[in-house]
Amino acid sequence: MHKKKNSVIAIAVLVALIAIGSWFFSRPTEKKISAPTAVPVQVIKVVEEDVPRYVTGIGSVLSPQSVVIRPQVDGILTKLMVKEGQQVKTGDLLATIDDRSIRAALEQAKAQLSQSQAQLDVAEVDLKRYKLLTVDNSISRQQYDQQQALVNQLKATALGNQASINASQVQLSYTQIRSPVTGRVGIRNVDEGNFLRVSDAIGLFSVTQIDPVSVVFSLPQQMLPTLHELLAASTAAKVDAYLGEGATGALLGEGKLTLIDNQVAATTGTIKAKALFDNAAEKLWPGQLVTIRIQTALERNALKVAPQVVQRGIDQHFVYRVKGDSVEVVPVKVLYQDSDLMLISGVNVNDVLVSDGQSRLKNGVRIEVVKADAADTLAQTATAPAGAAK
Repeated sequence: MHKKKNSVIAIAVLVALIAIGSWFFSRPTEKKISAPTAVPVQVIKVVEEDVPRYVTGIGSVLSPQSVVIRPQVDGILTKLMVKEGQQVKTGDLLATIDDRSIRAALEQAKAQLSQSQAQLDVAEVDLKRYKLLTVDNSISRQQYDQQQALVNQLKATALGNQASINASQVQLSYTQIRSPVTGRVGIRNVDEGNFLRVSDAIGLFSVTQIDPVSVVFSLPQQMLPTLHELLAASTAAKVDAYLGEGATGALLGEGKLTLIDNQVAATTGTIKAKALFDNAAEKLWPGQLVTIRIQTALERNALKVAPQVVQRGIDQHFVYRVKGDSVEVVPVKVLYQDSDLMLISGVNVNDVLVSDGQSRLKNGVRIEVVKADAADTLAQTATAPAGAAK
């Protein structure tokens, strides 16, 4: 009886254990649903303002006046009065040439003039006497005419002597070489003591005007109507010159548009134009290549954004506009762009647009706005190698 009772208890315990196991394995498990992760982005606001429009091109700096100093008479270079790189003004003495032979020729011409003048004075006195004698036929008319011819001959001789004097004085002036322009002296090619010839092609040195200077540049022929409008305006169009390529280098000077070339280059389809620059600081140098930028228009009440805000789609440009805690895709039209900004239409003033982090976005994606320093930290964390110390 006792043994039968133990069996019943064992069976009851086994049934209880089976029931508990069945309940444990058949109970529903809770599923963990994770919320989608927000994409970190940076944003900016659409700004409305008046924005100038520019066109850029490559130009070359030219000096309005550049003169190679050459001798105009043969002779020995006796003295150089200036140094290389020195600033000179128009009329400044640059160099001297040995003038002894020219001075001797000048003195000889003066002596010949004096001799001719003395002979002329005597001949004119005789002519007056002959004229009185012809009244009562004391001398023949032929004698009087011969004396008149002698006077005329001596006058011509005196004029020839004076011309020789003038020529010698001109030659003498050439022995003092003076600057024909205001500018800077270049590298010297000849030293003192060398014999100079008029036929020498190399010259002593050059004098080049540095202030002001001109910049000649080329633009596409499509810009010709705009250039005509700029020249016809009451205020001269402003032209900026920058160092290197693009308008991001150092500003070298600010000038004014002065003229357009009289023909388009058929081979390149470009038109040349010239601008004049004040160059007191001498930042612009003749022969230098510069980038020029001209303001061609002023867009009033334009919607301005940074270039990285606008994305290029298959058919059109678009931006990501912040809507609550997510973004929406908005098609836009690019009206003007350069390296620093874009003018667009299709959005409104003060709209908040995504400026960084667009690669992970699509319409309706949830975002988290971060600052620039926070975005840099996230980018460094995302690119850190596995196992790196935290």
